[in-house]
Formats: sequence, structure tokens, C-alpha cells
Amino acid sequence: MFEGRGKQVYVYEVAPRDGFQIEPTFIPTADKIALIDALSRTGLSKIEATSFTTPKAIPALRDAEEVMRGIARAEGVTYTTLVPNLRGAERALGARVDEINLVMSMSETHNLANLRMTRDQSCAQLAEVIRMVREAGTPVNVSLSTCFGCPMEGAVPPDEVWRWAERLIDAGAEGISLCDTTGMANPCQVADLVDAFIRRWPAVTLTLHLHNTRGLGLANVLAALEAGANRFDASLGGLGGCPYAPGATGNVCTEDLTHMLEAMGYRTGVDLDRLIECARRLPEMVGHPVPGQVAKAGCAGQLHPAPEWLPEVRARALERDLPSN
Repeated sequence: MFEGRGKQVYVYEVAPRDGFQIEPTFIPTADKIALIDALSRTGLSKIEATSFTTPKAIPALRDAEEVMRGIARAEGVTYTTLVPNLRGAERALGARVDEINLVMSMSETHNLANLRMTRDQSCAQLAEVIRMVREAGTPVNVSLSTCFGCPMEGAVPPDEVWRWAERLIDAGAEGISLCDTTGMANPCQVADLVDAFIRRWPAVTLTLHLHNTRGLGLANVLAALEAGANRFDASLGGLGGCPYAPGATGNVCTEDLTHMLEAMGYRTGVDLDRLIECARRLPEMVGHPVPGQVAKAGCAGQLHPAPEWLPEVRARALERDLPSN
């Protein structure tokens, strides 16, 4: 079954980008920097800090350069950013990011709605960005959106995922993220796609980017683990969502995911107590409750004192004459 007990799993934090980008109220730059610095001290292996997208498209992340200049970079943490095009890549490289993350959709309809381009146009543009970024010596990951379904087209055939993944890997992408952008995936589907990807490209770094729109986020993580995946994007507090998925909630929650993995014996290298402290700062920061559960309930191993009146109840119980068996 699951190979928990000592197996390494890498948790990647995406809230500062994927979570904050759809918040209606602008989060002050200093608050973003303070949160990323706090997350850097938790042991997370990668943090997606921001997006170098035009402020007209994503005004919530219009302070990308200021954020990257202001954070205190921790040893062992990869600071990645989302980049939409060559101009964004130039800005990101100027800010000394550790990795570039690119994105395109496996659904033509979703790609047109989200990126205003056909998939062929997106792929050609991303290939140009990959060439430029690789020449600068910076690694590139490509996130393939709607791998598990599109709310406008329905099911996405796996062959479509392989077709575009192959083109981008051939162009020089070192990592691929399979993304359940709209939370349509189920565990069987996730297991099949992960297994097939690893068989095709065992040397390519694979990440799963899963959402919890229909409550299957952690179940899908378990399916991916069993199929051989060991890298997962997650968002603090479960922040995030997709504007093209009606009713969509956020990403898999970082603290909930880490709690589950640690409880099952996997090694994440993450200090869960520090991570929960970060999560408990979020509601005040964003101005509303967040979906995550562990920050509210505490860890399963966190014990509570027995009621003060329990000794008296015990004494009375012992005084009773109970029937013999």
C-alpha cells in the first residue's frame, strides 16, 4: 500500500502567488514579504513567491520586484515565480529568481479564456521563453493546466496532455506540473495519469498541482503518492481557486497536506508547528476565513487536559456496585 515510513515528499508552497492573485483586497507588500520570510523558516523546499505578469492582468501582484528584493532568502529554499512571456521572464531574471514557472492549458477553450491565445500560440511562446531562460542558466518548470478536466470542454484525453508535454520537454523544460486547475480530478484518474507520465519521462521532475474544489484534494494526493509522485504544490490555508471554475475553492491546503504526510510517516522536512503559526496569520491578512482545517483544530497528536471534575466522576464510578460478568 503506501510507503510512508521515511519516504521523502517535497511540499511546494504557492499561496503568495496562486492564493494572493485572486484576493479582492491588495495585500501590502510588507505583509507578503513577512509571510514569505516566515514560510522560509518552516523547512518548505520551494515557495512560489509572486508572478511577473502585467499589473493590468493581476493587480494583486503588481509588487513582484519589491517582493523579490525584500525577502530574506533561506538556504535550501527554491524561490520560483510564474512568468507569462519573454518580458515577464526578463523581469524575473532581473530579480534573481531561482526558477521560472510557465503555464498553458490542455484545454483549448480554457487556454483562450485564461491566456487569450490558442494552445499552439502558447506553446510557441513558451518555447521561446524556455530557450532564453535556459541560456541564462535558470531552471524552467511548465504547469499544464486542466490536465484532469475542463469546466467548459469536459474530459481532457491523456493523449492531449502527452502531446503538449512532449513538445515542452523537447523545448527544454526540466520539470512538468500536472494541474487539476478546476478541481475535477478523481483518485483513479490521478493514479493513471501519474503512472503513465513517470513511465514516459522518468527523468523529468514531476509535480502535482491539485485543488480541493470537490473535496478530493487529499484523496488525490494519496493516489498520486501510490503511483510514484513525491512533489506537490499546496497553498497555505487552502487559498486559491480558478475564475473559470464556478464555485471553485482553493488549492490543497499546505498545513493539512503536511499534517497528513507526517502522520503517515512520510518525511517532509517541514516544521508543522511553524507552518500552522503561518496559517493562523492568514485570516487577518486576507480579511476573511480560510478553508484549512488543521490550523483550526490543531494536530491529531495534540492532547488536551482531562476535565478538572473527572477524578470525582471516577471516584463515584468506582463506588458503584457493577453486575458481575
